[in-house]
Amino acid sequence: MISYPALLAVGLPPVTANVTNTVAMVAVGVGSTAKAGAAHAEQTRTVLRHAALSALGGGAGAALLLCTPADAFESVVPFLLAATSLSLLVQPKLRELAGQRRFPLLYPVGVFATAVYCGYFGAGAGVMFLALILVCTSSTVWQAGVLKSLLTGVANLVAALGFAVFGPVHWLAAAAMAVGAFAGGWCGPPVVARLPPTVVRVAVAVCGTGLAIHLALS
Repeated sequence: MISYPALLAVGLPPVTANVTNTVAMVAVGVGSTAKAGAAHAEQTRTVLRHAALSALGGGAGAALLLCTPADAFESVVPFLLAATSLSLLVQPKLRELAGQRRFPLLYPVGVFATAVYCGYFGAGAGVMFLALILVCTSSTVWQAGVLKSLLTGVANLVAALGFAVFGPVHWLAAAAMAVGAFAGGWCGPPVVARLPPTVVRVAVAVCGTGLAIHLALS
């Protein structure tokens, strides 16, 4: 939610900023993969299955972006971000209503759909994954944060491969941003684990809403 507007701010066109952001954010998944094993050691098979769904969705989203008009995604992204931020904000209430139930069908479908969005327009995809995981599973904020980085990274990696061949990637910007993304993916989960969950959730939701408003008005 920060990297895409930053690329726009330095003058990159929307589509170039989008594909460059996707390529750079692959480093988040690389940095967080080592942490995912510790957070989900008892659910390795499930995590791998969802990672495969994320890869398929990321490829589908990238293909959709490359095959549609350049300005098509800009009109829908603010609404998607706003809806995602709202779902994250009300996540405790949704989880309360769900009780101890899990969603074995909704969750994988949601992972695939979110990965499609991630490949199509990566900004805020991490927020979408985070809201989905917190609502559909009993994961803690720390576990959900690690898992969302992994799933986002997988979707970004597959999409980035397509963009590297067919998309207008700004490679210098992507390399510079990847350094920070790797550091964030590696250092972020331990930091989040020490922060109050409500503060983290509300802060991310507010940032997502702000980005949605900015994109709608720009």
